[in-house]
Amino acid sequence: MATTMRGLTQFIADIRGARVRELEEKRINKEMANIRKKFKDGNLDGYQKKKYVAKIIFTYILGYKVDIGHMEAVNLIASPKYSEKQIGYLAVTLLMHENSDFLRLVVNSIRKDLDSNNEVDNCLALHAIANVGGSEMAETLAEDVHRLLISPTSQSFVKKKAALTLLRLYRKHPEVIPAAEWALRIVSIMDDQDLGVVLCVTSLVMALAQDNLDPYVVCYTKAVDRLHRLVIEHEYSATYAYYKVPSPWLQVKLLRLLQYYPPSEDPTIRSVMHQVLQTIMNNSAEPSRNVQHNNAQHAVLFEAIGLAIHLDTNSPLVGTAAVLLARFISSKETNVRYLGLDTMAHLAARADSLDSIKRHQNTIIMSLRDKDISVRRRALDLLYSMCETDNSELIVGELLRYLKVADYALREEMVLKIAILTEKHANSYKWYVDTILQLISAAGDHVGDEVWYRVIQIVTNTEDLQEYAAKVVYEHLKAPSTHESLVKVGGYILGEYGHLVANEPGYSPMEQFQLLHSKSQFCVAATRSLLLSTYIKWVNVFPEIKPQLLNIFERYRHVLDAELQQRACEFYALASRPDDDELLQHVCEEIPPFPPRVSALLGRLNKKHGDTEDKRVWVHGGKEANLEQDLVRRKTLMEGKAAPSGEQSDDILGSLAGLDLSAAPSAVKGASNTEDQAPRLTMAPNIERWFDKLTCSAEGVLYEDVQIQVGIKSRYQGHIGQMAIYIGNKVSAPFTSLTTTVYTSKPDALSLSFAKIPPSTIAPLSQTQQLLHIECKKFFAEPPILTVSFLAGSHQTVSIRLPILLTKFIEHVKLGQAEFFERWKLIGGSPREAQSIFPVNLTPNGQLDLAKNRQMVAGHRLNVLEGIDPNPNNLVGAGILHMSGDGKVGCLLRVEPNKDAKLCRLTVRSTSEDVASEVQKLLQKSLAGGS
Repeated sequence: MATTMRGLTQFIADIRGARVRELEEKRINKEMANIRKKFKDGNLDGYQKKKYVAKIIFTYILGYKVDIGHMEAVNLIASPKYSEKQIGYLAVTLLMHENSDFLRLVVNSIRKDLDSNNEVDNCLALHAIANVGGSEMAETLAEDVHRLLISPTSQSFVKKKAALTLLRLYRKHPEVIPAAEWALRIVSIMDDQDLGVVLCVTSLVMALAQDNLDPYVVCYTKAVDRLHRLVIEHEYSATYAYYKVPSPWLQVKLLRLLQYYPPSEDPTIRSVMHQVLQTIMNNSAEPSRNVQHNNAQHAVLFEAIGLAIHLDTNSPLVGTAAVLLARFISSKETNVRYLGLDTMAHLAARADSLDSIKRHQNTIIMSLRDKDISVRRRALDLLYSMCETDNSELIVGELLRYLKVADYALREEMVLKIAILTEKHANSYKWYVDTILQLISAAGDHVGDEVWYRVIQIVTNTEDLQEYAAKVVYEHLKAPSTHESLVKVGGYILGEYGHLVANEPGYSPMEQFQLLHSKSQFCVAATRSLLLSTYIKWVNVFPEIKPQLLNIFERYRHVLDAELQQRACEFYALASRPDDDELLQHVCEEIPPFPPRVSALLGRLNKKHGDTEDKRVWVHGGKEANLEQDLVRRKTLMEGKAAPSGEQSDDILGSLAGLDLSAAPSAVKGASNTEDQAPRLTMAPNIERWFDKLTCSAEGVLYEDVQIQVGIKSRYQGHIGQMAIYIGNKVSAPFTSLTTTVYTSKPDALSLSFAKIPPSTIAPLSQTQQLLHIECKKFFAEPPILTVSFLAGSHQTVSIRLPILLTKFIEHVKLGQAEFFERWKLIGGSPREAQSIFPVNLTPNGQLDLAKNRQMVAGHRLNVLEGIDPNPNNLVGAGILHMSGDGKVGCLLRVEPNKDAKLCRLTVRSTSEDVASEVQKLLQKSLAGGS
């Protein structure tokens, strides 16, 4: 072999030594012929295949077409040797595309490497999937990649590559990734000890959560907790400190992830976030001399400001941010100016008041003339967002002046924004028409048809504006050079309303005709067709210029353009009819007002912004536009669709523009954008018994299995309660990625929040305590559900009901016999009475269990009144239910057991029929079952 083939090193040296391209091609053709012959002969060992495939790869990298070596590369992937497998994978990723038939041959080899215990083989396979994974490969191997990511035995660097591979597959083929099904398991890895793994998984979660907000909602608490540990507790290794800033890339991603979700209503989480954001802003208050340190701090700071704006635009944090942004937009550094303007546009898009931004209006306008086009674009976006009725004339005037010297790349976007602002914030119709005609005159080819369509619509629908519009457009047409869009506007308006000014000096029918017709020779056929329609209207209203108009129609009857010729023939026939014929008058009647339409300008503007990165959580255009976008997002999520932003803009966002905008869309406040689904309860033999026991007692075990024990201890006073939840680890391995959440079907009736963010780890054979604050606001019937999830080898989830019932908020009340019966009669019977008769068990002696009955009534926090009922077996109770929202509700009851019939009658009366029914149901269950 050595005498007939040179080594790879020598081959590369020969190629580099070639003085002209012809010699290089000759050397490569000779080498390819030799390789082709060797492959055809066969009987090559792994080393030889590796060497020849390496030469093919080098040839391909040089830009030459390669049509051999594919099967050899496939065979190399199956080799047990790393050096041969590496070259095989390199060849596959370079020489094959995602639809190549050869890829089907390597799927099994890739799966074998994913299942291998060798981490290097795992990584080679992951690289190949990420680089060339088509839909077929993604569908086949996604499960295996996911398994590598969640496996407790996978090394950190394998987990990182697996997370990024899944991210790549999801971006290319989202339909093959069961995002909702994998949510809890993927989010749990955000608690990994290795910050590199956390960073990669957070990138994956960001992409998945954008399209699946509800399944990934648990990542919200994880992100807040991780930020707290990084920023406040400084819990990170020195490896991840970049110029003294703890893992800035991870901080930026976590801050961005939190902006995808509505602000949390949990006071603990809000407090922790406020502390984190305040610390970030304090750390960045004074710039450092180190450029890299400044860059890292600014990256985190700008994202933190974005989150502060998202959470509450009226908070002191946003006031601090506004001061910082004012400093940044005047910075000498281009990047800082860019980010300052972009973040200030975010503030303008969300804030109730723009006063803090308007103070820097002159600085922002000066940024339009910045040397960097990206800064100029951000300044344009900010001016667009901060424009209101009181400053619209100034901003639109500045934009019109700048338009004449603006970059061509900016002009089309500027035209759209000027047109939208002019229409949206017009103080008068006359200013609107003047500005739009100036825009059409100045912008030329950058004016889309939507702009002049909208002018026509508004002029037609506004009678007071028609005469003024005819005069103004006539004056603009007098300019030596006029753009075709202006000729179209002039043709339509003068044709419809030229007669309104025809009797004034300088606007005679002949002058209008001569001016408009002089422009026609520079116009395309479509514009000339419109002008012919103008002329037939003039035949009807200006008989004095009818001969000249007939002459025009006669000439156009012989043109080659079919549309022009047809119009000219028809109009000539109409104009040639006798003067007393009324057909022409009926045909040329004034066009009626257009039906109300939304403007298409905003839809056109939003279509220009491609969706090539993480989704923005806000749009340029002020608070109204963002409220509308939030409504669209909620509607989309509730319908389960993922419609592109451009389609939404056409239908809904476009309605924002319009002079007849009478009311802003109402804000939808709240934390959830889709209806929450209750967690599926865990089933086990003793769960019901434990729950029933705790409905009448303050402490005890709520759940227990071989791994975990959950116990509670509670106390209540009035409408307020506290519950300590003890979670115990019964095994000799730690619980990691611990997550506890509480679900309630009526959050407006029952408020629940943890006192602090729970720890993410429970050491072996130990327990952790979490304090839950409870507030009863209104009537509720369903107990909340506690969900505990953790990693203990595999991912475990336990969902159990918490014994937080309506009766827990009842306080004792003392009543005498006369007072009790007076109130009993006052409340009356149905519907404020709930009564039931049910069987009861006797004691082994055949007697009524009166002690148990007393214990059950007292356990539901009702005061057992003595000496009220003459029958000693009967029980009488009274209490007052406390609710912070609905106030106090009285509750009275009678328990009347019958030993002979083995039945019991329970009667509950309350000033609220719902409360009476619920208390009766709860007490019946306890009295009938007992514990």
